[in-house]
Amino acid sequence: MQCPKCRKVPLLDGYLEHQFAVKYCQECKGTWIPAKEYEAWQASQPSDQKMPDLPPESLNVDFVKSPFDAKAALCPECQRYLSRAKVNLKTPFYVERCSHCRGIWCDYGEWDILERLGLHTIVEQLFTNEWQSKTREQQLWQKERQATAEKLGNELGAQVIELGELLAAHPNGDFGVAYLMRRVGGNWQKHNQK
Repeated sequence: MQCPKCRKVPLLDGYLEHQFAVKYCQECKGTWIPAKEYEAWQASQPSDQKMPDLPPESLNVDFVKSPFDAKAALCPECQRYLSRAKVNLKTPFYVERCSHCRGIWCDYGEWDILERLGLHTIVEQLFTNEWQSKTREQQLWQKERQATAEKLGNELGAQVIELGELLAAHPNGDFGVAYLMRRVGGNWQKHNQK
């Protein structure tokens, strides 16, 4: 069995934190987690595991992404392309999984981060449409926050975002939005007419 990232380096037998048998690459330090081993270990975990909310972008995780993270890979067991699921942190990374044999590939350090985030017991859920959709929504929200801060400055941008969240949660929030549009829209028209 060859490393899916280094391609010609054989994977060696090992254990992941003395919990279950894995294969690892001595070169890139990635880990192949066979589905049989992972699922047996997963079944021994508390049964109340549910998909947590997405981790916040600013989560302070000391993590240096592997240079192999962006590299496409084939499953070392069945030679099919590995699917990728994005874990959206300040430094985002991808976990990979074979959709055929269900084995999981973690580049160096990724398993540790999954464990710190509480995602290590539900890796398969990261590949669901629900998780991927939430990840895309989170990315768009982060870009919107950044653009707001760039246009209005950090302080006013933060106030606008906070106000937007308050109005969205209020039963009559649309009234507040309409007021702001009239107020700001009127000033904008006057400014452009001069």
